[in-house]
Amino acid sequence: MATFNKFDVFAENVAEKVHDLGGDALTYALTNVAPVVTNTILANLTQISYTNLSSRVPTRTSSAQSPAGTYKLVLADLQLLASGGSVGPFRYVVLYNDTPTGPLPVDPLIGWWDYGSSITLADGETFTVDADPTNGVLTIA
Repeated sequence: MATFNKFDVFAENVAEKVHDLGGDALTYALTNVAPVVTNTILANLTQISYTNLSSRVPTRTSSAQSPAGTYKLVLADLQLLASGGSVGPFRYVVLYNDTPTGPLPVDPLIGWWDYGSSITLADGETFTVDADPTNGVLTIA
């Protein structure tokens, strides 16, 4: 399984009420250009074309804090389907928040997974974004 990497700006955005991880529209972006931790918004990335791709919106399974004070965001795995043509290549799946509008940062970045090599889906093929339904995408302690 690919490892989740957090963008540096995520901690500041949480502290400044940019994200409502329990209610905002979280979405995946796909890119074949390596993100860097200093990227802040979706416009900083070079995305692939989504013309032939199914939904990029994951289902939030839970967004909760434990009695010990650790918050965990859990997303269900999402199966991406190439339909009507090929999709890719992409190597990185980026999680961002599609809800905020100005004056907040628009499409603020949360984190990304590096799948190690470029992936191209032929028409009808699928790719599963494994969001680790047990341990969650991220925890804040």
